[in-house]
Amino acid sequence: MKRIVLGGGCFWCVEAVFEQIQGVTKVVSGYAGGKIDLPTYEQICTGTTGHAEVICLDYNPGVVTLDQLLDVFFVVHDPTTLNQQGADKGTQYRSVAYFDNALEEVAIREAIQRCRETWPGRVVTEVTPLPKFFPAEAYHQGYFREHPNQPYCLFVAAPKVAKFMRYFPELAKEGGNTL
Repeated sequence: MKRIVLGGGCFWCVEAVFEQIQGVTKVVSGYAGGKIDLPTYEQICTGTTGHAEVICLDYNPGVVTLDQLLDVFFVVHDPTTLNQQGADKGTQYRSVAYFDNALEEVAIREAIQRCRETWPGRVVTEVTPLPKFFPAEAYHQGYFREHPNQPYCLFVAAPKVAKFMRYFPELAKEGGNTL
């Protein structure tokens, strides 16, 4: 098993997408990259902690590769908007990809090169060594799965899941969300 930590806006959206992928065995929403230990959602929302909303995902590289996961990541969020995804604004919504070793860093930087074919403009994704990851509060975990009809999920998360299904149907878990 391998692990990667990524942030692309609201963690509900990113988690919703990666839960659909074959070979992804666990997705945990949380916080990383900031200056305080054990941050809370209320603290993160102030934009003063330095933390980003991220997901920590475990995956089986025999089923899905890091390159495939990174390609999904760079398609389902906009890596060219600084500290923003859609209407969500603030440093906590920045695009980040954390690496644990040199091979992961190379894979992330190569994925950024590939995504430049899709996204006009400068990619602003932060690429840095993996900081300490803090799981978010329990009510954030599996949020889209548990609340698919909540308005934010309908209008923000669901379109990202649908985009994943449209661009990467071969990676979708059998019986996954068919938006």
